Amino acid sequence: MTAGLPWPQAYTVSGDDCSAPMPLGFTAPLTEAIGPLAELGYDGVEVQVRDSGAQDAESLAQTVEAADLKVLGIGTGPIGAQDRLTLTDPSPDVRRHALFRLLGAVRLAGELGVPVTLGQTRGTFLPGLEDMQRLWAESAVQHLAEEAADRGSRLLLEPQSRANTSLWNTPAEALAFIETLDAPAGLVLDTHHLETEGVDVVQAVTNHARVTGCLQLATPSTRGPLTLGDPRLPALFTALRTGGFTGWLTLEHTQDGDSRKAAARSWTAVTDAAAVLS
Repeated sequence: MTAGLPWPQAYTVSGDDCSAPMPLGFTAPLTEAIGPLAELGYDGVEVQVRDSGAQDAESLAQTVEAADLKVLGIGTGPIGAQDRLTLTDPSPDVRRHALFRLLGAVRLAGELGVPVTLGQTRGTFLPGLEDMQRLWAESAVQHLAEEAADRGSRLLLEPQSRANTSLWNTPAEALAFIETLDAPAGLVLDTHHLETEGVDVVQAVTNHARVTGCLQLATPSTRGPLTLGDPRLPALFTALRTGGFTGWLTLEHTQDGDSRKAAARSWTAVTDAAAVLS
């Protein structure tokens, strides 16, 4: 466990199935990313996948564990970002393909025994189709939550800014939907998206720590690596501990041209701020 923190700390990496490294994660291939992250002291990785399924779990786990790291979560961003597949696309074939890919990620997460996150793959609304698109998304996410529960995983819904999706932009909106599901689900809270939507980050963590599975961290405005002395971090960590948070932290931010240095900067900022918990 990261020094001073009671929760594991992960870094965003791209799975081998991605067509290119995700811009908010380590820019090297997975096999090249895990060594530097382990040397820095990270506990694990959050793996963004595009076209992986349960059959890929063993090789992924072996690759990551060879560096004494753990897979802490499975992300699904590349399904939308790289292949433009969403649950609200007007085309039924695109929606079916999106759901098929997401179910693969859910089954991969189940084999690994970790949660799976859902963000921008929800899609955006088109004029005149909003009500129908909402129903398509709600039905698909219900299916995903049930599949995750059946597979021993858990779906984590990430409130994202309106620039990414028309659905569930704030924690309150996401929780209202989660309460309608017939399977357990939780939240991913991302400091960038919360701040973009005008949500007070510390207050959101204070209110929702127990139902949150992952907190994603980046600097305000630039969404870059964390900086030493970031005044939000001690308050966030205190709110997580007080609220009974049992998930993990993920560094998900731009790389400023050098992932090793970006990961080191964020690591130093987090470990310094963790002193508030001692």
